[in-house]
Amino acid sequence: MRELLRPPADLRLDDIDTSSTPGFDGDKKAGEGALADSAERLSELQERLHAASTAGSTQRVLLVIQAMDTAGKGGIVRHVVGAVDPQGVQLAAFKTPTPEELAHHFLWRVERQLPAPGMIGVFDRSHYEDVLIGRVRQLAPAGEIEQRYDDIVQFERRIVGSGIALVKVMLHISSDEQKARLQERLDRPDKHWKYRPGDIDERMLWNDYQRAYELAITRTDTDDAPWYVVPANRKWYARLAVQTLLLDALERIDPQWPVAVFDVDAEKKRLAAT
Repeated sequence: MRELLRPPADLRLDDIDTSSTPGFDGDKKAGEGALADSAERLSELQERLHAASTAGSTQRVLLVIQAMDTAGKGGIVRHVVGAVDPQGVQLAAFKTPTPEELAHHFLWRVERQLPAPGMIGVFDRSHYEDVLIGRVRQLAPAGEIEQRYDDIVQFERRIVGSGIALVKVMLHISSDEQKARLQERLDRPDKHWKYRPGDIDERMLWNDYQRAYELAITRTDTDDAPWYVVPANRKWYARLAVQTLLLDALERIDPQWPVAVFDVDAEKKRLAAT
């Protein structure tokens, strides 16, 4: 699945079937079952990652989730990342920059949210907003936007070198699917809190955002920090795909339980004597 989700060098998002399920042949029931079956493995690897950090390991994972509105970022956090111990997760949701953040380089606020050793970090939106909405809404001069792609590549190369396994995911839904999900939010009172009138304003720029995503992905897709484009019309598949990518990242790290720094047999005897 990992190889199938890597974008081609000449990425055109319109060419990717947003309802497809690359690397998985089953239906929704089978996909949900596979997600549940792998949750325990994900939890174990996260615990091993945390345990290894107590012995000095600097390894950690950072999941970057980018998507158009309604694509399912929250569902990934709840149904995939939610399977592990919440104490081992650092979640950061990047919203409109504050005046303090705007006074610094655009990566300043991102650097402050990087996961500590032993943690799984999750970015709900990320530094890529600065070359997505930043480009579409012309929030910075064109030359500065261009420089940001190179800044991102250098930044990601550095953090990967520091021990971060970086998993960058774009949840890719169709315009029709987004419209249906927005309609559901309007139809259901229990979903009104999720709806913002500004969602329609952003939707009106759909094609501009698709081109901005294509450019951002192709400019920053590297072997050290690869992108994965996950078809997301089927929520169950998107969750399974992201879980698979996280499992792959953790298994590549292969964190080990730290060796005891005390005499285990002696401690057993002491405990038995109490």
